[in-house]
Amino acid sequence: MFRKFVIGALGAASVLFSTAAFAQGTAADAKAMLQKTVAALETDKVKTLDEINKGENGFLQGDIHPYCFNLSDGLMVAVATAKARELIGKDIRTFVDSTRYAYGVFIYRAAKEGEVTEVDYRFPAPGADQTPVLKASFVTAVAGLGCAVGYTK
Repeated sequence: MFRKFVIGALGAASVLFSTAAFAQGTAADAKAMLQKTVAALETDKVKTLDEINKGENGFLQGDIHPYCFNLSDGLMVAVATAKARELIGKDIRTFVDSTRYAYGVFIYRAAKEGEVTEVDYRFPAPGADQTPVLKASFVTAVAGLGCAVGYTK
């Protein structure tokens, strides 16, 4: 009986830890998501922004998701996580991290068509632990938008 309990507990723990590891994406995952986002926006901008905002069609995978802002005024127009929906309509250039580093200005300036630039900053960890961690976003421009996908370093 004890043996079955231990085996079951170990199995449950492995599923828990593998799920947690999967939820946290890598730099390669973020780059792939950005490429997917650019291709989709070039095909159908309105539909893609709607899918991003709903976290549909693969635009939300663990903590990897795109966010987009207007190049004209810096206003956020799309973000895939419900937690970040409050950012829609806010100027990305005003975003600062926990160390008062104005990372939003650098993300905005990095958005150039045909280029992908990486911007580092601190941001609350995904999940219940809101301790700021080192993150990076890959940033580019497409269809009049700056778009980025971040990952935890």
